[in-house]
Amino acid sequence: MTKEMQVKPTKKKKNASLDKRKARAGWWFVLPFVLSFVLIYLPIVSDSLRYSFSELVTKPGQPMQINWVGFYNYNDAILGTSSTAGTGGTFVQVLIEGMSDMIFDIPMILIFSLFMAVLLNQKMVGRAAFRAILFVPVIISTGIMESIDALTMDMQSNMGSAEGISDGSGESTGAALVSTFDIQKLFSGMVIGDGLVKYVVTAINNIFNIVNHSGVQILIFLAGLQSISPAIYESVQIDGASAWETFWKITFPMISPMILVNAVYTIIDSFTMESNVVMQFISAVYSSPQGSIVASTAMSWMYFLLVIGIIAIVSAIFGAYIFYQRRD
Repeated sequence: MTKEMQVKPTKKKKNASLDKRKARAGWWFVLPFVLSFVLIYLPIVSDSLRYSFSELVTKPGQPMQINWVGFYNYNDAILGTSSTAGTGGTFVQVLIEGMSDMIFDIPMILIFSLFMAVLLNQKMVGRAAFRAILFVPVIISTGIMESIDALTMDMQSNMGSAEGISDGSGESTGAALVSTFDIQKLFSGMVIGDGLVKYVVTAINNIFNIVNHSGVQILIFLAGLQSISPAIYESVQIDGASAWETFWKITFPMISPMILVNAVYTIIDSFTMESNVVMQFISAVYSSPQGSIVASTAMSWMYFLLVIGIIAIVSAIFGAYIFYQRRD
């Protein structure tokens, strides 16, 4: 008994020291980011927050003065008065438009990413090539594809088509795609609402953007699928479970943490991409003659807080249904 009592504290001390070494190694790993954040990024953030509550007064031959005005810039941005003059709308209108686009884009990206990840996780010829093809847009969209996409949107707006480039038939290319597959007639015989039909039709017309922004999500879902032990699938197959039951009872719960990760990533990506209407509006206010730095800064902070709030709500909703596998 005496020997056993002497051995156990030694093991605990070894485990404790190992945990401490791992913790210290983790801090050394994130130290470059922490230092750069504190020394470079944090002063910029503090100046930006200060500018949002101030006005900048410039006089010839004198340094720029920063005068405190409280919430004037925020009220001006919400009410859409002087700061949004000449931008073709108000900040609230553009914010609602961006939110509606996000409500459509994020579920479609998550559904498409999960569907493609399940397919690419199967054993088939050319699986590695298909994975590389679906990830190629992520590599080349660092600036080239975004510029091309923005140029295409400008061409569509100049040609008077909101859905696609006109092909001379009186219909846009997006409408022609929907009529080819006859999605409307396909769903006409089913007892579903018109909202779902419109959602599917819009998804088909927007398939390029969905595929273009799904590469990282597919990769994360693939990592989650490959972390599931094959023994679990073998056991359910022995019990006679179908593929549909296996997906909803085993696969879906096991990768639910990855769904939360992809949801947060997709929200941030959708809100910060160059083609986002809110980002374009804030840039237009910043560069317009009637706009100013302080007005666009106040809009940016409101936009930031809105994104944080949406992420918190989504995390709370998904967190109530996430299944975490116990490793012990």
